[in-house]
Amino acid sequence: MKSSKKLFVKVLLLVVSSASMFAQDKDTEAVKAVLKQYNTAIEKLDVTGTEKLFTSDSKIYESGGNEGSYAHYLEHHLAPEMKAFKSFTFSDYKVAVTVSGEYAFSTETYNYTIVVAKDNKELKRKGIGTSVLKKMNGQWKIMMSHNSSRK
Repeated sequence: MKSSKKLFVKVLLLVVSSASMFAQDKDTEAVKAVLKQYNTAIEKLDVTGTEKLFTSDSKIYESGGNEGSYAHYLEHHLAPEMKAFKSFTFSDYKVAVTVSGEYAFSTETYNYTIVVAKDNKELKRKGIGTSVLKKMNGQWKIMMSHNSSRK
């Protein structure tokens, strides 16, 4: 009888931990999908609708500067900058995500190439980004994003 109880407890623990790991894997993939949507918009040079990927009180930091909320960053920095580009391409992209409850933490590393529209000048950089995301109403949204680059 004792061994039956032990076996039952072990099986129960295995089922519970497997369900938890499945939920975490699902959340990890959902976080990666949000980051991918944002990166795809950048590559398409069309950031229309990307506000939905961010919390309303988000914070954006870029290369040592505080850009404010995403809405502010979009209006005063990103959208005007996109107009000056002929193309923007990510390569060697890697992402690591850790989920802890309703928060997720990501680190992205990548190379990117920008071609400037007015003179076809090509800029190549190595970049890194970290983000904090929060699950709100079943959707992951970026709360804080920091990225920087170097030659």
